[in-house]
Amino acid sequence: MENEKLILEKISNIEAQLEPLVRPCLRNQELKDDLMPLMNQGMALLIEELLDVGSSFDLRDFFELIKQVMRSTNNFHYSLKQLGNIIEFIQDVGPLLKSAVPQLIGYLDDLEKKGVLRIIASTLDVRAKIAKAYSADDIDAIGDGFVVMLGLAKQLTDPNSVEFIEKLMGIPGDIDLKNVKSAGMGKLMTAGFDSEIKAGLGVMLELTKAMGKLKS
Repeated sequence: MENEKLILEKISNIEAQLEPLVRPCLRNQELKDDLMPLMNQGMALLIEELLDVGSSFDLRDFFELIKQVMRSTNNFHYSLKQLGNIIEFIQDVGPLLKSAVPQLIGYLDDLEKKGVLRIIASTLDVRAKIAKAYSADDIDAIGDGFVVMLGLAKQLTDPNSVEFIEKLMGIPGDIDLKNVKSAGMGKLMTAGFDSEIKAGLGVMLELTKAMGKLKS
């Protein structure tokens, strides 16, 4: 009896010592039992998706893609670095844009109120009409004529020319056509003694002399 009792005590001691080792295994088995249905479901879904791909999938293409990615590692690294620089630039410029955009909108609104934008739109419309009415050669000829007109306008900036034109434009205001009387030969002969007529004739002679240059 004592031997049996001793054997039972040893067995109990062995069970007590093995319990810490057996308990994790039991937990792993329980975890395995819990995960097995999920794994079976996942494998079934994977097989179903692979069957959907079917013959379109070629393992060689997959490995070729991997090799291409490995060859382009430097390019990916450079692209990511540049993307980071762009993000930093946007973060730096963002506050400036927030203040500049309202100012730009206000400026455009001011131009609209002053009619500047309508003038620009009308100018574009005029250019479209000119392009429709004239050919490219006609527009080139018009441009040449416009250049000549600018040259004439530049000559009119000469002080002597300005003074002459101003005096010439003032002549009609000094003439009273209602009181003009007919003049015969006698009056023409006696008019030569008038100092103003003499001055006018002198001007006419100078103009006639200058107009002689047109012939050459």
